[in-house]
Amino acid sequence: MPHRTSRRTLLTATAAATAAATAAAATGVLSATGTASAHPADASTNASTDRRLRRIIAGMSLEEKVGQLFVMRVYGHSATDPDQADIDANLKEIGVRTAAELVATYHVGGIIYFTWAHNTRDPHQIAALSNGIQRAALAGRSRVPLLISTDQEHGIVCRVGEPATLLPGAMALGAGGSRSDTRRAAWIAGAELAAVGINQNYAPDADVNVNPANPVIGVRSFGSDPESVAELVAAQVKGYQGAGVAATAKHFPGHGDTSTDSHTGLPVIGHTRQQWEELDAPPFRAAIRARIDSVMTAHIVVPALDPSEDPATLSRPILTGILREELGYDGVVVTDSLGMEGVRTKYGDDRVPVLALLAGVDQLLNPPNLSVAWNAVLEAVRGGEISEARIDASILRILRLKTKLGLFRDPFVSGRGVDRTVGVRKHLLDADRIAERTTTLLADPGALLPLSRRTHRRLLVVGADPASPSGTTGPPTTTLAGAFTELGFSATALSTGTAPNPAKITEAVAAAQGRDAVVVATYNITAGSTQRTLVDALVATGIPVVAVAIRNPYDAAHLTGRGLAAVLATYSWTDVELRAAARVIAGRADPEGRLPVPVQRADDPARVLYPVGHGLSY
Repeated sequence: MPHRTSRRTLLTATAAATAAATAAAATGVLSATGTASAHPADASTNASTDRRLRRIIAGMSLEEKVGQLFVMRVYGHSATDPDQADIDANLKEIGVRTAAELVATYHVGGIIYFTWAHNTRDPHQIAALSNGIQRAALAGRSRVPLLISTDQEHGIVCRVGEPATLLPGAMALGAGGSRSDTRRAAWIAGAELAAVGINQNYAPDADVNVNPANPVIGVRSFGSDPESVAELVAAQVKGYQGAGVAATAKHFPGHGDTSTDSHTGLPVIGHTRQQWEELDAPPFRAAIRARIDSVMTAHIVVPALDPSEDPATLSRPILTGILREELGYDGVVVTDSLGMEGVRTKYGDDRVPVLALLAGVDQLLNPPNLSVAWNAVLEAVRGGEISEARIDASILRILRLKTKLGLFRDPFVSGRGVDRTVGVRKHLLDADRIAERTTTLLADPGALLPLSRRTHRRLLVVGADPASPSGTTGPPTTTLAGAFTELGFSATALSTGTAPNPAKITEAVAAAQGRDAVVVATYNITAGSTQRTLVDALVATGIPVVAVAIRNPYDAAHLTGRGLAAVLATYSWTDVELRAAARVIAGRADPEGRLPVPVQRADDPARVLYPVGHGLSY
């Protein structure tokens, strides 16, 4: 009988073997990928720049200073003329009508864009919104431009969609294993964000996903090996910042081994200090060596790092003691969203921003009630709980970053720049080629692949159709069927959903009759998932069935041994990755991806089914 080892033992042993190499590898990334971009801390060596920025700070009212610490959401596609529904939402949640009023009223230092807030309709609209927001900022007394941010990780977290270039996400890039591809993807993403006026991106994800059950990170991580994650994090920092956008390593001190989603609860990480050093710290160390512009905090409790069991966002021992003092980081520290339950569990919304600043934070992101948070910080300074010198230090870091990004020189973007940069053919072709190199063939027991148009021309594509991360692509079954048709197959799509009922399964089996092969898209399969029932019913027809795990590669654990002809992983369901999978299945591209995480057996999670590095080739 094979020796069985717990996941924790496996992880600790692996990390211990690689920890010594991690720092050297991260340093190697820096030398191999070129000259480091400027870091906010570098500005401190420029005495004249700091003197100028301190004069700006000295000229601010206390209200303006407090505002600089906040990064806030706002509804609407326009800074001054949003739709009425967005005006109503702004009045209800923020007490202002428009983005311009938000800037004028609260003097915020940043604004974050969301798809659901209707900020990201199309590139030219986004650019116009950004320009409108910057005009509102420059109309203020202090004339300080804004940091405009978003979560453009690519893969499953993406706010700016087509016609912008969509790229593989972190775990897909981890499967590709190429530092140059990873850096190139970040450069393309950064260049397109900069072109529409977004100058701070909350990426890359520096978490090491050592827990397959992680409900919030998963494929947002580059993988489970700290050394490999560190290399790719450093590569993406170089790419984003080389394109003129501030990168953000998240979520410090490491969100990769959680079983609770910090959006809805407060996760507790049981790592010892040594385990944290070996498993979680290397990517953040690599990011700092790569001169990362900003670091985002995690709403997690790590008792080994702070026995008070405050979430890291509110922990001075973690943010000041470890991040600032031990790791030597002097750039901008931004909280994860203050509207998440993880940071609201222990303290009220009036105390959270105050405690975050006392812990060492610079930017307070997206509080649920801006008036409550803003006034709480204002009163904390007036009452002496937070010194004005303390917030001045944070504002100086923020203004250094704005200076580095050229925002004081010119914060505006142009329509010509959008047309010249966003979704251009070169970027789209690069995205396709990178995606091909990430597609992972996990199983092909009968050597069915690549599919031949002569013998398997008639295809049925069924499966899950989750909503596009950006709202601009998909649905996946339609995308796959269309890609196969373009490649010379005759393909039909049938959406069966993430929980197909008996009637839908019967419909799929009937639709498979007369087909030469079936491609089924799976999404987050669990032991009791009826997606497995669908797969079994399709396999029972005797028609070859190819499964494509369109999110988690861990689906393979629930598919192996069920008679499938082949199993692939794409790590996301945006069009670029699905089209690449179709080309791989059709033999127009070779499967080059290799698992960046282990896939453990469904019936015995202590045993590995497919190890890190597994992947088949033609």
